Amino acid sequence: MPELPEVDALTAFLRERAVGHVITSAAVTAISALKTFDPPLGALVGGTITAATRHGKFVDLRAGEGDAAVHLVFHLARAGWLRWFEEVPKTVLKPGKGPIALRVKLDDGSGFDLTEAGTKKSLAVYVVRDPQDVPGIARLGPDPTDPSFTLEDFQAVLDGRRTQIKGVLRDQSVFAGIGNAYSDEILHAARMSPYALAAKLTPEQVATLFAALRETLAEAVQTASGRPPADLKDAKRRGMQVHGRTGQACPVCGDTVREVRFADSSFQYCPTCQTGGKPLADRVLSRLLK
Repeated sequence: MPELPEVDALTAFLRERAVGHVITSAAVTAISALKTFDPPLGALVGGTITAATRHGKFVDLRAGEGDAAVHLVFHLARAGWLRWFEEVPKTVLKPGKGPIALRVKLDDGSGFDLTEAGTKKSLAVYVVRDPQDVPGIARLGPDPTDPSFTLEDFQAVLDGRRTQIKGVLRDQSVFAGIGNAYSDEILHAARMSPYALAAKLTPEQVATLFAALRETLAEAVQTASGRPPADLKDAKRRGMQVHGRTGQACPVCGDTVREVRFADSSFQYCPTCQTGGKPLADRVLSRLLK
C-alpha cells in the first residue's frame, strides 16, 4: 500500500509533469471506483491542471482556478497504483475488464492510468469542488511531517488514548499518511512494542517515538523523492528494516523478524529490539505469550 512517502513522491511527480496541461479525456472503467456524481467526471475535461497536492494518502489534482475549479482526488488503497505514460495507449478500454480503474489523458498526449490488482477493490476516485467534500480528507488528523507539528502536539494527541500504539499510528484520523508498513518501521526504530498502550508511554518514550517517526518518514520521503512512479514500490521495499521481512535477520541486532497475523493483514517486528526478547502472540490471541 502506498503511504505518505510514496504518495508525496507521486504528487511531486504529477506537479512536475501534469500541472499546466489540459485534461482532454477522463474515463472510468471500474464504476465502483468513482465515489461521486456531482460534479460529473466530464467536468474535468477541458480544465487545466493548476495544482497537485497531497492530503495524507490522498492525491488531489486541481483543474481550473477559483470558484470554477474542480478537483480529481484519488486514494490508491492497498493494491492501487498510478501508471504514467508519455504517450497514452490508443487501445479501447473495456469497462469491468482488467486492472485499470481510471484513465486520464492530457493535451500533449501523456497521461496516466489508476490501476488496482487483486479481487478486493478499494481504490477510490472523487470529483469534487472542494477536497474537504471527500469524507476521508475531512476527518484526517495532522500531518506528522509538517514542520509545525511539535513534540508537544504529539504528546497531546497520545494523552488519554488507552489503545495500542500500532493502531494509533495507523489511524488516519489521528495521524495522516502513516499505514501498516511505516508504523512497523517507526516502532522498530523507537525500539517499542506494537502493543504498548499510547496513554502509558513515559515522556522519554514519547520523545523517542516522535524522533523515530520524524526520522523514519523524512528518510523515506528523501528516498522516494524524484523517482518516477514505476520505481517507487521497489525503493520502498528496499528501505524496510522489518516490514515484509518475516523470517529474515533484523539488521540492527540479528534476531529473526517475527510476524503477527490478522484476518486480512499482518505486521512485523523484532523481539530483541522491541519486546524484550518475547515473541508476541499471533493476533488470534491478542496478547503476549506467557
